[in-house]
Amino acid sequence: MDEFTRDLFRELFTPAGEKAGAPGQEEVQAIKDLLKAAGEQDLTQPIVDLFAMLRRIRREKGYTPADLGIEEPDLMALAEKHQELDEHRVTIGGRVLRALSIVQEANERAMDYMRRHPREAPSGVELWNSIREHQERIKKVLGMQQEDWDSFAGQLRYAIESVATLSSLLDLPEKAVADIQRVTGQYRMRLTPYYTSLIMPGVLNDPVLLQSVPTGEMVDNVGEEIPPVAADHSPARLIDQFYPRVATIKATNMCAMYCTHCLRIAHIGKKDRIYSKNAYREALDYIRNNPGIRDVLVTGGDAFVLPNDLLRWLLEELDGIEHVRLKRLGSRIPVTTPQRMDSELLDILEQSNDRKPLRVVTQINTAQEITPISREAFKQISRRVSAVLNQAVLLRGINDTPVKMWKLCETIQESHVRPYYVFNCSYRNPQFAHLRVPVTVGQDIIESMYGNISGDAIPRYIATAGGKIPLHRSNVQRRENGHLVLKKPWSGEEVKYPDVAEEDHADQRFAFAKYTMPE
Repeated sequence: MDEFTRDLFRELFTPAGEKAGAPGQEEVQAIKDLLKAAGEQDLTQPIVDLFAMLRRIRREKGYTPADLGIEEPDLMALAEKHQELDEHRVTIGGRVLRALSIVQEANERAMDYMRRHPREAPSGVELWNSIREHQERIKKVLGMQQEDWDSFAGQLRYAIESVATLSSLLDLPEKAVADIQRVTGQYRMRLTPYYTSLIMPGVLNDPVLLQSVPTGEMVDNVGEEIPPVAADHSPARLIDQFYPRVATIKATNMCAMYCTHCLRIAHIGKKDRIYSKNAYREALDYIRNNPGIRDVLVTGGDAFVLPNDLLRWLLEELDGIEHVRLKRLGSRIPVTTPQRMDSELLDILEQSNDRKPLRVVTQINTAQEITPISREAFKQISRRVSAVLNQAVLLRGINDTPVKMWKLCETIQESHVRPYYVFNCSYRNPQFAHLRVPVTVGQDIIESMYGNISGDAIPRYIATAGGKIPLHRSNVQRRENGHLVLKKPWSGEEVKYPDVAEEDHADQRFAFAKYTMPE
């Protein structure tokens, strides 16, 4: 008899003080039935149920098994039978005293999450009927035919870039429309009709709306804009390089839609650009001449905006460089415009992956972005490449609670995408300071996943500050004047990282909510 079983028997047979009412007739009969089944059947469950019921009656009413006419040797015989039947010789004490309690506690956490997530973080799959209705309305307003809707070219041709068009599709407060007009005088706005259909009407700070439609904060936020990302890590034309064995080719400034939290906001400019072959050749020559580079990310903008012929050529050139062993393509198009994933593009991905491993790195920030259409796109991509990885950004009002982040990670995992990173929203640009989240909030969210969701659905939490720096608590050295001091694991260098005040993050009056919520 192991320690757990001895503890269980001590609990069951130690006499109690005053008893709190006799067991009911139904309980007595249930005990008799379980005792009979436990003795006659070669199953462990009747034995477990019997011991669990006896323990409950002992705890709630004070009756020992002996009070109920069950002798200790008889229960010991059943305990031995349980252990002999169990393939791993799990004891009755381990199962009843420990395992069932642990499972019950975990189930209570899981049930709380399952009750809350359909309301607090519905996926696009769950909202699909409403989304379909929005799509029909959007097609009618924009004059789109079904063939336009189903094509990448049609989605771009009818992309929403003006405030007037946006206002015809979304019911926005008058003050919000005026602020959007102010912002679009300085920064580009573009939503594909498909992505627009994911916005839920009447939801304050809808997570898709927050990511795609700029608010007044983008021009009202005050702060010093740090030079464009990687300005100090660009050793050659179109190249970023933070690590000796990894290089990035910024192949275009184009995206199917422009995010309000875009890290590369300075690169977007006012005009879509795909660069000259000479520019790409200079980038490729740099990679050829640096044999330490083994992993190349093609991004932008968005890699999947590139024409198929150009993307095929770039991948073939990289595959022809002996020391390049891996490639990545950075794209948000599978969630913003999944119509792009045609058979020709999928064949290009598969052919390159056959030569050397190719991974697709995407950015999905809310489960609402996963619809039956985008889920199918990721399923098709996952069949053609070695991995599909997600790099989410922790964003205020979008995924900044455990329920929202758990739902995001579980939903994308079910959609053939591996949760990889969660970036803390960049501090470089004051334009989207209102979307930043305190690091401690991010740490709490990531740590809440352990023991609650699948281990391979838990992403790593990092900051970009001269490279990707982990934000686990042991890597935050100290706090100085509103900044966190982080340590780069690869060099030991300490860097200051601006944080967000928790009281600012807790204020719900931001973005679209500030137009309707009282002062």
